[in-house]
Amino acid sequence: MNILDRIIVHKRKEVSEKSSLVPVKLLEKSIYFESQVVSMKKYITREDKTGIIAEFKRKSPSKGDININASIEKVSIGYMQAGASALSILTDQEFFGGKNEDLTLARKFNFCPILRKDFIIDEYQIIEAKSIGADCILLIAAALEPKRLKELAAFARSLGLEVLMEVHDGEELETALNEYLDLVGVNNRSLKTFEVSLETSFSLVYQIPPDFVKISESGISNPQTLVDLKEAGFDGFLIGENFMKSGRPHQAAYNFIKEYRSLISQKHGITKG
Repeated sequence: MNILDRIIVHKRKEVSEKSSLVPVKLLEKSIYFESQVVSMKKYITREDKTGIIAEFKRKSPSKGDININASIEKVSIGYMQAGASALSILTDQEFFGGKNEDLTLARKFNFCPILRKDFIIDEYQIIEAKSIGADCILLIAAALEPKRLKELAAFARSLGLEVLMEVHDGEELETALNEYLDLVGVNNRSLKTFEVSLETSFSLVYQIPPDFVKISESGISNPQTLVDLKEAGFDGFLIGENFMKSGRPHQAAYNFIKEYRSLISQKHGITKG
């Protein structure tokens, strides 16, 4: 059983327990449930933004503890001040050390799109995402049958949430694409082996239809890579570990984004010249 299979088995048990403890009717009473979502696809494609979805992640199955004591308030505000377009907040506790309260706290301090990063397999989790203040949910093609993924995407859309679908190869992309998705992410890290290859993004970008906002995820540690990915056709980039492994993630994000903007300016300067 690979790590993704283990996570999904645990998630089924978790959803069963949570839904018996906290009924849907209670989730629907949240102050966020009737709130208008902030559009991630709009923020990602805004000219004045970087397209970076900055992630808050305390640990991971492949790396262990990354930044276990990081402050969600300080880091999330710092990310946005640094120039990120959106936030991604890990809410999985068992494998990533996150919790729903992290997202709600980030929501309290930031007016920007927030992605609930979790392993969603059930409508209950989508209602929960809306209730904790998320604007967008993640659906992982490797974890869901195409028909089920489409059902969950349609359900999320019915609540006003946007949907980022994550793929790892061309087969997943071909079978899982549907009209209820807003963004398509290519994860450069295999969820089965945890090996990272940016070639995954470069080889799949042309296969994603233009109707979807294109995101490259994982393994991005160099601002020049962003320039190359942007040139290849990506609109956005999900970066977490590269920032979180620093003692001051928001400062790492600021330095990274400053260098990225400098590279973009130089490139445009050369082009114009």
